[in-house]
Amino acid sequence: MWISERGSSDRVLTGVAALLAAAFVLAPAPLAAIRPDGGFAGQGQLAGALRAAFAEFWRSGGQSFSPSLTSVVDYWLRYHLVKAVTAALLFAVLAVLGARLWKAFTRGAGLGAGRRAALASAGVAVTALALFSLALVMANVQGSVTPFASLLPMLLDGPGGGESTATLDQVRQRLADGGQASPALQVMIDDFARYHVAMAVIAGVVAAGITALSVLLWRRFAATARTERRTRRVLASFGVVTALLPLVAGLIAVANTTTALDPAPALLAFFEGGW
Repeated sequence: MWISERGSSDRVLTGVAALLAAAFVLAPAPLAAIRPDGGFAGQGQLAGALRAAFAEFWRSGGQSFSPSLTSVVDYWLRYHLVKAVTAALLFAVLAVLGARLWKAFTRGAGLGAGRRAALASAGVAVTALALFSLALVMANVQGSVTPFASLLPMLLDGPGGGESTATLDQVRQRLADGGQASPALQVMIDDFARYHVAMAVIAGVVAAGITALSVLLWRRFAATARTERRTRRVLASFGVVTALLPLVAGLIAVANTTTALDPAPALLAFFEGGW
């Protein structure tokens, strides 16, 4: 009976995860468009609107966004917020599902080898997906904090020629000169710095959270009887993984902090295609 109920709950969680994954892909654009200023028919239209609005902003030379650029940036903020919330919900569901699968694996002494292998494989897959969804949360929170900077890659992906290319050439030249930045360029440099500060903070928070989880896992490992070998193997495996992940997050935090401290050269490298 317990196995049947657990299997039913796992199927429900799997279904919810599938719906959230679909929502992550399909929901942001229409939900972000639910505002008086509307949205965009697709990525191409968004990129075209951004290039035109950015050229207008650059020509103005001032610090204030034009109404057209404000509309694009606000849309992108809402877009990332929807993605961040959806990815966070997906991570939560996958974390619960993964915990249930690994618990079933450790308690499955009476199960056949095939069933145990299936549980272990499912547990590994769900754990990997949970980590991937966590990375999506991090990226989209960063995009929500600094939507203008996160839009900049679209400027380089568009067709060459015309005013857009001339504007980008002027941006590169001003950055390469290294002199006093215009107000418009200073806005770009400052937001680019905030973009990296945001990821440094996010990565630091994630590293702290995973480190705390690693400590809990190793404590449970130490408190688990040696006779429960399957449980100890699972706890030790996750303990090693959660001990290594903060190192990766720490490297991300350090790299982004370094860029944030001197953003202009990194922004130039970005516009020259080196980032």
